[in-house]
Amino acid sequence: MKAVTWHGKRDVRVDSVPDPVLKEPEDVIVKITSSGICGSDLHLYEVLGPFLTEGDVLGHEPMGVVEEVGSQVTELKPGDRVVIPFNVSCNHCFMCSQGLQSQCETTQVREHNSGAALFGYTKLYGQVPGGQAEYLRVPFGNSLPIKVPDGPQDDRFVYLSDVLPTAWQAVEYANVKEGNVVAVLGLGPIGDMACRVAQHRGARAIGIDLVPERLARAKARGVETIDLRGAGKHLTDVVKDLTAGRGPDAVIDAVGMEAHGAPVGKIAQQLTGLLPDTMAQKLMKEAGVDRLKALYSAIDLVRRGGTVSIVGVYGGMADPMPMLTMFDKQIQLRMGQANVWRWVPEILPLLTDDDPLGVDDFATHRLPLEDAPKAYETFQKKNDGMVKVLLKP
Repeated sequence: MKAVTWHGKRDVRVDSVPDPVLKEPEDVIVKITSSGICGSDLHLYEVLGPFLTEGDVLGHEPMGVVEEVGSQVTELKPGDRVVIPFNVSCNHCFMCSQGLQSQCETTQVREHNSGAALFGYTKLYGQVPGGQAEYLRVPFGNSLPIKVPDGPQDDRFVYLSDVLPTAWQAVEYANVKEGNVVAVLGLGPIGDMACRVAQHRGARAIGIDLVPERLARAKARGVETIDLRGAGKHLTDVVKDLTAGRGPDAVIDAVGMEAHGAPVGKIAQQLTGLLPDTMAQKLMKEAGVDRLKALYSAIDLVRRGGTVSIVGVYGGMADPMPMLTMFDKQIQLRMGQANVWRWVPEILPLLTDDDPLGVDDFATHRLPLEDAPKAYETFQKKNDGMVKVLLKP
């Protein structure tokens, strides 16, 4: 089959790789019909190479049609349409029963002291082959796939794999209530959708970015926008002017480790990438290599007693935090990988023809699988108005 594979920094290719096969009685094989490129895939493209092996199959936002089922699969049959959560979770262990599928005890990657395995996402998370491919082996066929109706285009449901539950959890963790003001740093796919979810819940959303197309896209849906290119050092003052002088009730950091405006962190990441993998892995697991501009801004912007919700991916182990400010402002801080199945029952009823979250036209680009290398490059450079890409095998 054809699949998107990693070959080095900024080097992904579409290769021929062996077809997946059933290995366990509860496995299913899914023929992929759509697979997104996620903002966190760009961390693999740019920063997290030390934890990848050449030829690793990427992608963790797939959906498709069941092709084959294992001998103990009773909940699915060939021809069923499914979305695959990016967490590889059993949905039966203690953690899954607490709604913490990202911490699944059955698939925790204990070698690296990590949470649940993830599709297509490094040795740190199990090195499980991903879904930017023609076919995907999916374990826990009775409990992991999300069965969805036939009929509407894939765009209606594919974001259940990651974008929707990640944005939903970001807003939930931000403790958003009707009438609250929520500032969202970064208007990529997750930040954009987080604004939509916050508005759906009756909050006032302020979106902050520096890419004109992303700002215009959010503004078109009624989000108040701030262009960082004009706000500069005075972003805090601009936001306070919009929020009665006190700041927003919550800030969502949807940027993460590769924030703009953090030259020291950028240099550290670049230097780490020049080291042999064993040395780079040790440095990344024991030292701070994140660009923290967005996180520091979130802490600075939020009102006293407010909440900061971190949904952008961070990877540094010794990142300095402004503890005095956080303690003095009485900030509440929540973060973590999205627990996909925890939120599916709340999100599915919204995926109707009324489309309140705008999923049907959320993708800016739909491209054949073979165009993945160019799509990664364009997405990384934020060119061509690219916000969300769906690859079509």
